[in-house]
Amino acid sequence: MKHIQRSLFLTSCLVVALRSLSPTAYSQEKEKEQIKGVLAEPADAADVREQIAVVEKLKTIVPDRGAVLYFLSTAKQHLGETREALELLNECLKLREGFDPSGSPSFLGLKGTKEFDDLVAAVRRDFPAVARARLAFVTEEKDLIPEGLAYDAKRNLFYLSSLNRKKIVKIDSEGRVADFVPADRYGLLPVLGIRLDPADGTVWADTFEDAGRTDLVHFDSAGKLLDRYAPKDNAKRGFNDLVVRKNGEVITTDSLGNQVFRFDPQSHAFTPLPVYRVLLYPNGIALADDDRSLYVADGVGVVKIDLADNSSRDVDPGPRNTIAGADGLYWHNGSLIAVQNGMGSPRVAAFKLSKDGNRVTQATVLENRTQFTALPTTGALRGNDFYFIANSQIDNLNGDKIMDVTKLAAVRIAVVRLP
Repeated sequence: MKHIQRSLFLTSCLVVALRSLSPTAYSQEKEKEQIKGVLAEPADAADVREQIAVVEKLKTIVPDRGAVLYFLSTAKQHLGETREALELLNECLKLREGFDPSGSPSFLGLKGTKEFDDLVAAVRRDFPAVARARLAFVTEEKDLIPEGLAYDAKRNLFYLSSLNRKKIVKIDSEGRVADFVPADRYGLLPVLGIRLDPADGTVWADTFEDAGRTDLVHFDSAGKLLDRYAPKDNAKRGFNDLVVRKNGEVITTDSLGNQVFRFDPQSHAFTPLPVYRVLLYPNGIALADDDRSLYVADGVGVVKIDLADNSSRDVDPGPRNTIAGADGLYWHNGSLIAVQNGMGSPRVAAFKLSKDGNRVTQATVLENRTQFTALPTTGALRGNDFYFIANSQIDNLNGDKIMDVTKLAAVRIAVVRLP
């Protein structure tokens, strides 16, 4: 959420959708269910059961069994099937991969019960808090609800996108914040992923709204809109995060359509990338230095796609490890850097990959259960430092409305040195 306040984008990815429900919204949903009666199901029950059926089929395909179990446990709890949810959750946590249900809105109603609290205590013994990051920048514009972050090495600037204000701001080396693309200048949709073109330093960004309208937008280095592009079909799509290749080709995740698209800047054509399995709310995306190996994160793992021959496979996380639920995903010296906020309690981690890029050989948790992991989303690399949005406040956004303005805080960008 990666990710806009998606309310209940359960038809796309249950894990991220449930995570993005604020405690207030979650409580309101539960109250409505109680009014209808003990046996009442949520309005999206049919969609959730459809997702359960899809994920059940992935059990024998996806190498991260814990991610599948966690997805299913969250879905069952959303349906009110608590006993089954706890059984699945217990099975997941026994794998000791790092999932922490204490940060999931789905399990709010179980907090304080002995069985649930014992499960959380065990997780926290295995995965203690890690505090390596420090505060880098603060923007006093509290209602940005930031989603994407990019670094311009030539100009030594960071670009920060805004869901709520529908604009992009720039942050200089002294931490001064100014508009790069002012709100409403071009009638932008909520702005999500943002990346620089390595060839000319222009800026590409994804925009989309809950209704399924989406654009890929292109700005020059001064913030002037060069053009905007949208798929020509009538399907509901949500461009979320993107990478730009050396030849100018843009590749973007489509979280609502559960696809990945290649965009040709010459023909302006969007072409779906074939993937060997169903994607569940594809979000974070990273491109290796070889300009060929693409990594796409979804609710149950990370899929590696060879852009030369379109072959694909899941990255094997190895035992006692998960790379699932990554909102932001980045390549750095043979490692994937991930902001994982779809695994319960969010964390930032680095995953060293094998030489062929197919499996994790070492995992390092960089930040976990601190003031900088309130609700992180994405980040940007500057040398060996990783800057990331520490408090996106995306859980306070419902569509285009801030739910509680009194809870808004200054946006914090944290930085952590990479191993």
